[in-house]
Amino acid sequence: GTILNVSVSDHGRSDSLLLSWDEPEGGARGYLLALSSLESGTLLQNVSAGPNTTSFWFHGLTPGTPYEVEVTATLACMDTTSQSITAHTSPSPVRNLSLSSGGSGASLRAAWAHGHGRRDSYGLELWHRDSQALVRNVSLLPSATTFLFDGLLAGSEYALRVSTLAGPRQASTSVHQWTAPSIPTQLRLRPGSSTSLVASWAGATGAAWLHLELRNLLTQKVSTTLSARRGLTSYTFQHLHPGTQYWLGLSATAGSHTLVGPNATAWTYPLSPGNVTLGSAEEQNSLEARWSIPEGQRDFYLVTLLEGEDSIPTRNISVGGDNDHVTFHGLSPGQQYSVQVVVVAGPYRASAHSTAAWTEPRAPSVVSLSSQGSPHSLLASWEEVTGQGYLLLLSLAEHPVKNSSLPRGVTSFTYEGLHPGTLYSFEVSTVAGPYTSSPRCISNWTYPLPLEQLTLSNGGHSTSLQASWRAASFGSTSYTGTLWETKSQEQVRNVTVGSDWTNVTLEDLVPGRQYTLEMAAVAGPYRSPVRAATDWTYPLAPAGVTLTNTRRPMGLSAFWDKAAGDVDQFHLQLYSKSHAAQRNASVGPDTHNFTFLGLSPGTQYFLKVTVLAGPYRSSSHFATEWTYPLSLANVSVQPGRKPQELHVSWVESGGGRDHLVQLSVAESLSIIRNVSVPRGVTQLDLEGLVPGSRYRVEIISQAGPHRISSQTAIGYTVPLPPRSLSADPVSTARALAVHWDTAPGHRDGYLLSVLQEGSPAPPRNLEAGKDSTNVTVSQLEAGTCYLVSIWAVAGPYRSLPENITGCTVPAAPTNLSLTNPGSSSELYTSWSKPPGGRDHYYVTLYSLSTQSRIQVQTLSPDALNITWTQLEAGSKFAVQVTAVKGSLEASSINVTQWTYPLAPVNLTLGSPSASVLAVWWAVVGRGAEGFVVDVQDAVSGTPIGHTVLAGDARSHILRSLSPGTRYSVAVRATAGPFHASTPNLTHCT
Repeated sequence: GTILNVSVSDHGRSDSLLLSWDEPEGGARGYLLALSSLESGTLLQNVSAGPNTTSFWFHGLTPGTPYEVEVTATLACMDTTSQSITAHTSPSPVRNLSLSSGGSGASLRAAWAHGHGRRDSYGLELWHRDSQALVRNVSLLPSATTFLFDGLLAGSEYALRVSTLAGPRQASTSVHQWTAPSIPTQLRLRPGSSTSLVASWAGATGAAWLHLELRNLLTQKVSTTLSARRGLTSYTFQHLHPGTQYWLGLSATAGSHTLVGPNATAWTYPLSPGNVTLGSAEEQNSLEARWSIPEGQRDFYLVTLLEGEDSIPTRNISVGGDNDHVTFHGLSPGQQYSVQVVVVAGPYRASAHSTAAWTEPRAPSVVSLSSQGSPHSLLASWEEVTGQGYLLLLSLAEHPVKNSSLPRGVTSFTYEGLHPGTLYSFEVSTVAGPYTSSPRCISNWTYPLPLEQLTLSNGGHSTSLQASWRAASFGSTSYTGTLWETKSQEQVRNVTVGSDWTNVTLEDLVPGRQYTLEMAAVAGPYRSPVRAATDWTYPLAPAGVTLTNTRRPMGLSAFWDKAAGDVDQFHLQLYSKSHAAQRNASVGPDTHNFTFLGLSPGTQYFLKVTVLAGPYRSSSHFATEWTYPLSLANVSVQPGRKPQELHVSWVESGGGRDHLVQLSVAESLSIIRNVSVPRGVTQLDLEGLVPGSRYRVEIISQAGPHRISSQTAIGYTVPLPPRSLSADPVSTARALAVHWDTAPGHRDGYLLSVLQEGSPAPPRNLEAGKDSTNVTVSQLEAGTCYLVSIWAVAGPYRSLPENITGCTVPAAPTNLSLTNPGSSSELYTSWSKPPGGRDHYYVTLYSLSTQSRIQVQTLSPDALNITWTQLEAGSKFAVQVTAVKGSLEASSINVTQWTYPLAPVNLTLGSPSASVLAVWWAVVGRGAEGFVVDVQDAVSGTPIGHTVLAGDARSHILRSLSPGTRYSVAVRATAGPFHASTPNLTHCT
């Protein structure tokens, strides 16, 4: 049980193992070490070690091989303890490891030779050196000696580690190599400025280093060389010569690999010329361009002459790169020019512009000055000539009013805010740069102002009109005008007045006629625009206005006389104070009457006739008239809320001031009441009338002097109901006698209704005369209650009903029987059901023996029998059945019957003497109606005697019998037809 803690290590040696253990507690006398093959179990080495030894080296082992090692310690008393452990020697690393690209930028091939010893497999790890990323991790069989890594990055350095694996041990060897670089593509070289070029390319990630060489093609000298790390995609070459062509070469390097790439050429931008000027030359209409020669190189100069503000090219001249001026001849007068000097170097240009220069202008021609009908403006115009612009001068009486400067292309100018009717002078000159041509001159007038605030007013006059206006402040010499009749367009007169006039009156005109006045102001050769004013002379009012009634259809006719003068139309206004809406009508000037139809009946109307002439009106006095009222419609007379009242209602057909309600008794036609109600009221309650009476109502409508009656309406007051109503049964007659007292007032008769309670049958209706106070209702059901209702009737109306309930006498039961079912204590009663109804039966049982009523039973109305029990034996009884309806009864006849008697008991015989027998007995209960003693010869059975005794007998002496003879005796108890006997008992005298 001693633990040795054996362990094995190789300390980096592939052919040796170091075995170590702990000395056991108490020490050991020695150790035995055994090394065996783990696979075959063959003992390979067996070694002894001294007592103080705790480690041992096994040498000469095969690399990459598994072993089993056992350590046995010899303890005191010859005890031993052992512990085994497995161990694995480290494998040998591969030899001659190589990694080559073979000129490929995307693959590397690894190759190696096997190391000494054994192995389980190879593990290959390929790392990218720059990113330190693991690219591949491959496990190979132990026989593999090569492997191809593909899909790699061009121009990148990779590191390969090959691990030899044997059990848990491994040995590694490393190598590194570059993939072949890829050549960058899309090389471009373009100018960045006049002294720089920008080179750019794509696909630069496939090379570790890029080498660039820039050469001046003019001098064939190398200007710049450059080496750049991976990832650079552009570079700017600075400090170059302007306008010069350069060549750029590119190569890629990765490790020991170098590839020559593309090349490109480009020019730097040339510098533009300086101090470009354009000025006048010695010859007329000529200009000379000059400039300073810029730094750097160029192919030539292109000089362009630009014309006008839009700088339109008109001439091109090419001159050598060493020239600095050029002259342009035969240019347009008054034209603006500029020059552009372009330096050309390869495909690139650099330009500079001069400021504008002008040739001398010519004066404008075809100048005009027009007022165009405007009082405050003049339009100056001229023919276009070449130049920069124009100078304009407007003068009034040789005094300058306005100076203006206009650009080229403008050939007209409008002067605003001038004085009306004034003569102005106009001058125009052409300006081109510093040059101004001689002026052209012209004169003209502005138009005078038209009249302001021209009005034409009648001032309320029928034969004159006054024209007025506001005088112009300046510019007019006189006013002229024409008066026209507007409608006929006939000229009435001409008017001409001085410039200081502001009004004129036009007399002797026609009333109600429209006139138009046209006037204009005159100044110089011009007339102002015409101003017109129009107005009517005041019309004369119509006369003789009347309003008459036309009854059918409902309307009013208006008449009037026409006054002198013109009339546009007549306007009629018909209105009523009782209606918000008014009727308007317009008729022509030749119409002198008009009828208003469809007016409201019974309404007072007012008429005003107005003459219209233009906006003016002249009205007549008012005329008035009433329309006829309509008779009231739907006159209704209904009973009021009380029997002494009538409710009268109607529908107003229209119009009227008030209504007169006339009430008369229908039979006499004499008016008993007149009631006046205002218009708008459509109902009236008449009080204090006689109930149940017939009345006649007529309503008269009034409107002004006109009256009309409605149709007569008939109505009734409601009668009062009868009093003290009673309904009593008539004995055995199946009838009710109905009585009542007459109420105050009138009536036409009575209506009675008899309704059987609980029956779905309709009620019976009866009528009685107006003076009746009773009626007998027959042929009713016996024993039935009826609801009797009575109304007093007047015309179509009834009073409130009086109601009472009365019941008929029920029918008595029949075929009553009382039978004995053979019992001494029971009797059975039955009867036949009587007709009609009942509430219940009373059944009474009497004891005739005791002369008392012993039982009373209440049975349902449908019961037909009853059994009486616990009765006295041998007693006579009587029964009676009574039908009951409310307080009314009807009884049957009485019937009687006996219960069976009980036989006597304790019969005893004795013979006190030779010819006598003594008989004794006792009874149960009350006994019987009587007793019978029967005696017979016991031997021969011959009856000897038959004795009837009273019911109170309890003994009997039989005499005159034969001595010494045996007799048989029985005692019978009797009750009516029934009897009960004792057994026969024998005895000898």
